[in-house]
Amino acid sequence: MKSILVNPPKQPIRAEIQLAASKSECNRALIINALTGFQCELSNISEARDSQTMLRLLNSDDEIADVIDAGTTMRFLTAYFAVTNQTKTMTGTARMCERPIGILVDALRFLGADISYEKEEGYPPLKLNGFSYSGNREISMRGDVSSQYISALLMIAPELPSGLTIKLQGEVGSRPYIEMTLNQMAHFGIDYKADWQTNTLTIPPMKYQPHPYAIESDWSGASYWYSIVALAEDAKVELLGLKKDSLQGDSAIVQIMKHLGVDSVFTERGVLLTKIPPAASIGWDFTDCPDLAQTVAVCCAVKGIRLSLTGIESLKIKETDRIFALQQELQKLGAELMEIEKDHLYEVHGIKDPGPILSPSIHTYDDHRMAMAFAPVGMVFPVIIEEPGVVVKSYPGYWKDLAKVTAWEEV
Repeated sequence: MKSILVNPPKQPIRAEIQLAASKSECNRALIINALTGFQCELSNISEARDSQTMLRLLNSDDEIADVIDAGTTMRFLTAYFAVTNQTKTMTGTARMCERPIGILVDALRFLGADISYEKEEGYPPLKLNGFSYSGNREISMRGDVSSQYISALLMIAPELPSGLTIKLQGEVGSRPYIEMTLNQMAHFGIDYKADWQTNTLTIPPMKYQPHPYAIESDWSGASYWYSIVALAEDAKVELLGLKKDSLQGDSAIVQIMKHLGVDSVFTERGVLLTKIPPAASIGWDFTDCPDLAQTVAVCCAVKGIRLSLTGIESLKIKETDRIFALQQELQKLGAELMEIEKDHLYEVHGIKDPGPILSPSIHTYDDHRMAMAFAPVGMVFPVIIEEPGVVVKSYPGYWKDLAKVTAWEEV
């Protein structure tokens, strides 16, 4: 499909949606399972391309590991292949090879990994040439970098002869994702100490214990349905497979969307979304949930809710520069994402009069979240989503699920 035209629903929205599995939980479980010698019984494996790529590469003897565009897969597998003394070349798409990995490589080298850069220093492709433990048992690293670097090191830490202590310097970003990693490690038998006063994480040398593990549905995927309910004139949607006490940082969408006009009631099957009056403005720090920023920004723009955003600096090094992408595409709706304080504070100024907007065509920048964040605009007025197939990265069934609540067509 080249483009999809999403049209406003002609009747009230009533739906039950079985969400896809969380690729964040799944990718961590796949690495831990590999470290047990593939002895765990994992259920609800994510169908997202990132997770399927991880699964394929973990079971492959090929020397070249092509992660395509999966950042988590690149970082987790680099650490896993290094500590398990495998010889691999880590590579991916052109964009993947523009995403920095130097902080993780430096840490792995400090621990004993022999890693060289094939092209530009600090970026993939990488050549892993084996592992000889250095004896270093403590490492310091910035806390405001991608939490995936930290999680990658945490998961391999029990395999090191002396374990590992990680001291995080400065502000810690995406802390819920680090806590997700630690909680999943604990499920598989690993003791850990997390001192968040000093931002010190200590993992002793231990062996993972194989246990069954059911992967939760994806809160990131849920966020698009919150936006659909917020923007639709009349909607009631039950999202199946979600837990109230979730390990996923993106469950913050429950609190955020209260301000945007969506109430959440947890049921035995998941969470029921209904409409409530929205606030006139909202300020939110997305440091712990950066993947929600696009969804919330677009929703606020269309609803005319004033939004102040902080903690979105990491969006510049995602699948695309998401800040730039949002700025470009929101303009097509008659809205703005303005930088108020450089690399810190941004504001969304919403649509004042959506009347004259005629089916804006949204470029997706090869970014799954751009496609899914802008598609709910179609609850209010027709919107064209270019290259809609990008959703395969995290939510392959997105368009099929969307068809349950409104009509769309290929254009």
